[in-house]
Amino acid sequence: MDSRNTQKLFETGIPSFDLLLGGGIPRRQTLIVAGNPGCGKTILCSQIAFLAASRGLPVVLATVTSEPHDKLVDALSGFSFFRRELLGEKLFLVSAYASLKKGAKEARDTLLHTVRERGAKMLFIDGLRSIRDLWQDEARLREFLYELGIGLSATDCIGLFTTEYPIEKLMTLPEATTVDGIVSLWMSQQGGRRHRRVEVVKLRGRPHLLGEHLLQIGTEGVEIIPRLEARVPSDKDFVPPRTRAGFGLPEFDGLMDGGLPLQSTTLLAGSMGIGKTLLAAHFAAEGARQGEKTLFVSFFEPPAALLARAQRIGLDVREALASERMTLMHLPPSELEADVLVDRLLAEVARLGVRRLVIDGLTELELAIADPERRRTFLAAFSVHLRAAGVTSLFTKEVSKIAGTELDFNDTPIAILGENLLLLRYVELRGHIHRVMSILKMRDSKYDGDLREFEITDAGIRVLNPMRSAAGLLTGQAQPIGSRIGGDEE
Repeated sequence: MDSRNTQKLFETGIPSFDLLLGGGIPRRQTLIVAGNPGCGKTILCSQIAFLAASRGLPVVLATVTSEPHDKLVDALSGFSFFRRELLGEKLFLVSAYASLKKGAKEARDTLLHTVRERGAKMLFIDGLRSIRDLWQDEARLREFLYELGIGLSATDCIGLFTTEYPIEKLMTLPEATTVDGIVSLWMSQQGGRRHRRVEVVKLRGRPHLLGEHLLQIGTEGVEIIPRLEARVPSDKDFVPPRTRAGFGLPEFDGLMDGGLPLQSTTLLAGSMGIGKTLLAAHFAAEGARQGEKTLFVSFFEPPAALLARAQRIGLDVREALASERMTLMHLPPSELEADVLVDRLLAEVARLGVRRLVIDGLTELELAIADPERRRTFLAAFSVHLRAAGVTSLFTKEVSKIAGTELDFNDTPIAILGENLLLLRYVELRGHIHRVMSILKMRDSKYDGDLREFEITDAGIRVLNPMRSAAGLLTGQAQPIGSRIGGDEE
């Protein structure tokens, strides 16, 4: 960000909120935070107030009802941003109720006098709707906000106000045109899930992130998870490396000219129990063996169960885990939204310096995207984020039926995530069930597209010869054309 622009911003102390605002609240501007009760308006603004005070910036917090300040203080005391020692030193609580009852001029003069007297850099008024209800006068409220904004600008102080109106109602009121910025908070519901949302609706003279984003409230206060698609890094200058990321299975890697292209995204799709997780574990283990930091994320199996399965086929990753070249991360199914999950994953990728990522269970990530219409753009954005971080990623996905007279993946995540597509499935032929694999797609890279039988035994995974003894294997209508399967006599 340009340093000249940064100097003109009031940083809120909440990095994710500053990101939405394009760096912070423009100095000398007024901002309304609007939304129905329970959305988090007071917590958000109080957090900004306390964080500013903790940086040594004087703040005036004005209440506009006759309720005692002790009630507000008690409500905020459970959050980690709350610091009682700042009260009366850098954060000054005042009641504007008495002056508001007298009139707009008296209220404005009282607030501006307090701001100047304290040298405040921020004025937080909690509850503009109460002022509207008290005066019942549109012209008086408009004049009050306009002149208050001029006075705050003259003293280099930002104004932060809350109001209990949903954004649709607020935009019809004079407050919307009088202030410089508007932030909307609300609750959304998807099935049995309810989540808080935030959107910067208006911010005068500043570029900002558009659209709605996720807002969470925890013991530390407000945390905002910006929508993944709204912050996609540019990869226009990306040049694919020529080296490969192998699975440590010579026959399989040979089909792909040595392995997967570095910094690509691969979808490993297949039937239930076909061996997707074990093949993905080989990919992760080989990365760790090569000295690459590897992260294996499972939505289904806890680490102990995954280790036991790998050991049964001779794949022992305990040393890789002990040396921290490989990390297992278990994310059991929950009501967390995909933005939260991916934000957590990308933070771990950055913290660990991950170069290989396995996500075992793409379906769970898909289901965590509350709006189905977002799934395509969300997964595409995730792929770009991983590529920009220098990560070679492998996703597994269970597909109940990936066969038929025609194969069409255009409306599936395969079309989005699958720079490379590996298919595993069962085939019934001559009364026996066989595991077969095929490389259906590998972007900008040569590969062997023959159908290969493979087997999983206590000795590991072994890829066999091409299957040339039957036609129509992928359609589910296999017809024998010879006497050999996987190179073995029948």
